[in-house]
Amino acid sequence: MFAQHGCGSCTDPPGTGMAFSRVGRLDPPNRGVSRRAAVMLCSLLTSLFLLHCLTERCGTSSPVRASSSRGLLQDLGSQRTKRLVYEWTEPMGSDGGVDAEPPEESPDLVASRKVSPRFAGKLSPLGEGSKKLPQALIIGVKKGGTRALLEFLRVHPDIRAVGAEPHFFDRNYENGLDWYRELMPKTLEGQITMEKTPSYFVTREAPARISAMSRDTKLIVVVRDPVTRAISDYTQTLSKKPDIPSFESLTFKNRTTGLIDTSWSAIQIGIYAKHLDNWLQYFPMGQILFVSGERLITDPAGELGRVQDFLGLKRIITDKHFYFNQTKGFPCLKKAEGSSKPHCLGKTKGRTHPNIDPEVVQRLRDFYRPFNMKFYQMTGRFFGWED
Repeated sequence: MFAQHGCGSCTDPPGTGMAFSRVGRLDPPNRGVSRRAAVMLCSLLTSLFLLHCLTERCGTSSPVRASSSRGLLQDLGSQRTKRLVYEWTEPMGSDGGVDAEPPEESPDLVASRKVSPRFAGKLSPLGEGSKKLPQALIIGVKKGGTRALLEFLRVHPDIRAVGAEPHFFDRNYENGLDWYRELMPKTLEGQITMEKTPSYFVTREAPARISAMSRDTKLIVVVRDPVTRAISDYTQTLSKKPDIPSFESLTFKNRTTGLIDTSWSAIQIGIYAKHLDNWLQYFPMGQILFVSGERLITDPAGELGRVQDFLGLKRIITDKHFYFNQTKGFPCLKKAEGSSKPHCLGKTKGRTHPNIDPEVVQRLRDFYRPFNMKFYQMTGRFFGWED
């Protein structure tokens, strides 16, 4: 007002001159404060833009299905709480042992399996993985030690196995491979799917059927002294059918002439060389591993080391996992992961054999000797069953 009248020299109203003077002398804003304010503003704008992208499917990024940002955050939070921390456990029987033929694994058991350390950096929600056809099979032999081998192998974090025997390639083949695959547990990348059905080794159609599934399938056969195996086979049948004829009477077609009845399955299974001939028509010897049932008892870690090498796995199962159970007469796992109890096979394993006439035993040894010699030559391994 005063300037309009050209009265620049006029006296200012009381107090106004000092006010104008103070305003004119204000210092410019500090540069550090300005920079921080700019950064905070940019961060806020960036956060708002990202949130907009997530909710509105911005740009070319993958769609995120979320009803709201709150729902999205809840989903992400719940996933972070899930961890692949698996522990190897098995359902225990009343005697603390594993049932002879355990049922299919439950989802809880699947989720409790401990994964290999190499997956530690790949944590993902429980249940991840897919069902695959087995890459390795335990194909025989009955009463050779297949159940013990499978239970020992299940300790390895890179092996996933079906508990019960699927009998796909001998009894259920008409159900198809999709049916068979559904029986398998889910596996992560790098894990091996396995199953065991001892009757495959003596099933004529099994080699061709397995080869049709995959020529790369690795085959494991647990073999045992055929005489001892036959007696063990008879002992198992006797426990279920106490009224069956004696072992001696079933062994011979004619006791007087000493002619062995090779049609009896307990005898026929032990002619390993004959069965192996059938398998070699479809698989090279390098894809078949023979495990000693005797050494699986006396040196379980040594035989398990050979199996792990054959499967291309790190030797994780070692001496420290076993102790010898004097009562049962075979090795047990010291304890399952996450449990303080020993892990032994069930009471159906390690039955006491009946007394067999020594003359019958010797006749059987004489019968099996040439077949055993041929089997040693075919496999390149001496099992010492004549000692």
